[in-house]
Amino acid sequence: MEHNYHVPVMLKECIEALAIKPAGVYVDVTFGGGGHSRAILDCLGKDGVLIAFDQDPDAQQNKIEDPRFIFVDQNFGYLKNNLRLLGYQKVDGILADLGVSSHQFNEPARGFSTRFEADLDMRMDKQRPLTAAVVLNTYAEDKLHKIFGIYGEVKNAKSLAKTVATSRMEKPILTLADFKKVIAAHIPKGKENKYMAQVFQALRIEVNAEIAVLEDFLTQTADVLNPGGRLVVMSYHSLEDRPVKNFLAKGKFRGEVEKDFFGNEQKPLQAINRKAIIADTDELAKNSRARSAKLRIGEKL
Repeated sequence: MEHNYHVPVMLKECIEALAIKPAGVYVDVTFGGGGHSRAILDCLGKDGVLIAFDQDPDAQQNKIEDPRFIFVDQNFGYLKNNLRLLGYQKVDGILADLGVSSHQFNEPARGFSTRFEADLDMRMDKQRPLTAAVVLNTYAEDKLHKIFGIYGEVKNAKSLAKTVATSRMEKPILTLADFKKVIAAHIPKGKENKYMAQVFQALRIEVNAEIAVLEDFLTQTADVLNPGGRLVVMSYHSLEDRPVKNFLAKGKFRGEVEKDFFGNEQKPLQAINRKAIIADTDELAKNSRARSAKLRIGEKL
């Protein structure tokens, strides 16, 4: 299955950022095709441990046969509890690559892709009740406007939301074909793919509560990292990069950094790089996914 997964972006930079100790305990919370995990295992000695998380059933087919490797079939939002269950209170490094794997987009039944006819699903975790169809058919117009505008950065989000809200009164929007027909007039000529990708991104983020889960995960990393332990996060759009940046800078997602009585900043991690790391020109030439990637590194104080 490995060949269906994307080549990890900035692999060398991610591994260097973790500053791996051979006998340490590391967590790859976005296992996917296992590219990062294999590289981490290469740096670990016989006593090192790597714990990988992935809720995607397809990722399980890439599990690594290695006594130092533990696979957890869960979303990284449940990081702390699952580490506890495995008997690990603290770890030395955590890696998160927030890109959705190209493999998921290529599986028609998952309903992530704008290329295949499918029901409007988009759930990463099939146990969740909320699907893209539920969002489109039940959310109030102003809420749809917000989702398309903020999560998808769709230019005509307001009129798009209005059209969806109006047309679903006549007939529910259940499949990709239904949806494309309803919004046809809003799709800019010559930019169809980009536009649909933005709209789909918005729905996917809402359906999977991705921003809330990300914030929850970041908060948990502060509890489980050993002092000097590293948090390495790669994001692909500003919606994901912003919480990571704020958390490293301020220890929170909104408002100013807390200070103690003496004016010392109260935050659990410090940013190792002031600016996000981006891919070098060689990699950009080879891998289009690297273009939007931003890598940030935090160290537990």
